[in-house]
Amino acid sequence: MQRKRYTPGRTGSTARTAVVLTLGLGLGIGLTGCSSGTPADDIAVDAKAGPVAPVAPPGRYRTLFEPCGAVPQATLKDLLPGAAALADAERDKAYRGVASVTYDTDRRVGCTWKADTPDISHRLVLDIERVVSYDTAVSDDDRAQEVYVRKQLAAGIPLPPTAPPTTAPSATTTTPSAPATPGSPTASGRPPGATQGTTPPSAATAGAPKPGDAADAPSGKPPAGGTVPPSGATPSNPSPTGLEPRVLEGLGNAAYLDDALSTVGADGHQRAVSVVFRTSNVIVTVSYREQTTGSAEAPDSTELQEKARNLARLLAERLEE
Repeated sequence: MQRKRYTPGRTGSTARTAVVLTLGLGLGIGLTGCSSGTPADDIAVDAKAGPVAPVAPPGRYRTLFEPCGAVPQATLKDLLPGAAALADAERDKAYRGVASVTYDTDRRVGCTWKADTPDISHRLVLDIERVVSYDTAVSDDDRAQEVYVRKQLAAGIPLPPTAPPTTAPSATTTTPSAPATPGSPTASGRPPGATQGTTPPSAATAGAPKPGDAADAPSGKPPAGGTVPPSGATPSNPSPTGLEPRVLEGLGNAAYLDDALSTVGADGHQRAVSVVFRTSNVIVTVSYREQTTGSAEAPDSTELQEKARNLARLLAERLEE
């Protein structure tokens, strides 16, 4: 029998080896391609997430104290002098007060006390509000300050002035100006030939009153309940008494006082004093009112303001506990 001729590379073992090497090389290339694409995908996901926005801090207070029990009885006796003349049961009821109806006592509470007599009546109202910001970018304190500012502006009390920001002086370049023509004013606003300290004739006579204009000028009108000042006299504005509505210092983070006097009926008077202050995210309003009837004098502003401010300080100390 004739033998087949031997051909190199056609043995079974050699062919199997070549197939195995080919499959292994292809698998390695595929794994390398998959592993090299994974970091790119991770980077794309991280880039879509973006930076995390900071969350504003919460306010200092989470709850509120019980308002009707926050005012000592000694203070109530001073604020409600008419309660001393009431019967025992009525006097105790007046000192207990009536709590305000609220839907969430952790957000807002209040209490009202009153004592009436035939000639005079007193009413005390306490309102305490805890402000919460639902915007993560705005803190509770900042939101409470916005609420407080709206209350102050509604009372007609202007905000205290703030110092303007200081900026470095910018360098300016000077350009040559055209020569002044005869008779035209110079850059300083003075006509040619006028020296510093002199006033042009037109400016000196511009503000001078003309004959017959004194009665039409606002300064010539008599004040309410007064008389026309003598000729040549300058009426002066009434000096402040220190009792007008104003911003208060040293009470909470911000505070103001409002004072209003009105008439009631034919011969009655009512004075309402309010002290509003903010401590962190809590706003406290103390409203104290006195009403007189008949021949009784109008309520004294100094006394009512002092009592309302003393109570506001007591409540501010309570918040600091």
